[in-house]
Amino acid sequence: MLKQFMICVVALLMAGTANAQEKASKQIAPRIEIHPIPTLTLTDQQFLKGATDGKPAQIAGEFRIAQGSGRLPVVVLMHGSSGVGGNVDAWSKEFAEMGISTFIIDGFSGRGLSTVGPDQSKLGRLNFIIDIYRSLEILAKHPRVDTSKIVLMGFSRGGQAALYASLKRFHQMWNKSRIEFAAYIPFYPDCSTTYMDDTVVADKPIRVFGGAMDDYNPVAACKTYAARLKAAGRNIDLIEYPNAPHSFDNPLGAVPPAVSKDAQTVRRCAIREESGGVLINAETKQPFSYKDACVELNPHVGYDAAATSDAKIRVAKILDTVAGYK
Repeated sequence: MLKQFMICVVALLMAGTANAQEKASKQIAPRIEIHPIPTLTLTDQQFLKGATDGKPAQIAGEFRIAQGSGRLPVVVLMHGSSGVGGNVDAWSKEFAEMGISTFIIDGFSGRGLSTVGPDQSKLGRLNFIIDIYRSLEILAKHPRVDTSKIVLMGFSRGGQAALYASLKRFHQMWNKSRIEFAAYIPFYPDCSTTYMDDTVVADKPIRVFGGAMDDYNPVAACKTYAARLKAAGRNIDLIEYPNAPHSFDNPLGAVPPAVSKDAQTVRRCAIREESGGVLINAETKQPFSYKDACVELNPHVGYDAAATSDAKIRVAKILDTVAGYK
């Protein structure tokens, strides 16, 4: 009896090991390409005015081509204020297992940056949108890309870019690729800024993920924006996790959440675009600055396994719907 039990245990362990190995092998990209991305570094005002006299910059994108043949779906991944982190790599592997390629944009290194958390003024927040559109120009010409199945996903500062990259106005001003994303998936974005015509967005699904415990980019501001978009008849949903903090999908994050020391947050700010591309502090009616009294420090970041697990299921369903990865 004991012998049979031990045989069953060994068989189960071997099966588990085999399944883990198979899962890991599917997450390996058989080909990885590094693409230079010619872009610009602009102030937010220059971006909003459509000015092209910014500082030329060259950043890079890592294209991980999934296993499979022919043209494949792609998820463009845009990092947050700390650069490309563990969550970006984890999502890339998750998508590779589905047979979906990923294009990971590094918007910092080529600009001489590694992090902007303690000083968000180092880079205008809208620069990432230019970087995203410039990446589309590269993907549009690639023989392994199904251009009808490119999805945009971003995190925190990159989530803000992923959210507002949906604005038709910004597409008309900056997107020269003639390609539209099949869906927009912002994770815990900053929704504290109201842009002109920001309810006129692409006719594609927008799915926002956030946590009720997020004190970096509180989900309340995104709920307000999502309500305005819904009232305008847009295809948007917001998924809120009751126990999730900022950066909840990063498997390297602290449990419980830890202070992101000296990181700036605009959680108490309301920012609004005025004519001429000027972003003002809605309370003071003066041009917004990271020296404004509403800017606070030391928000928390951390990991939430339950929220991450649910988000993976929901994101997979979105991709199956718009990219048909199965």
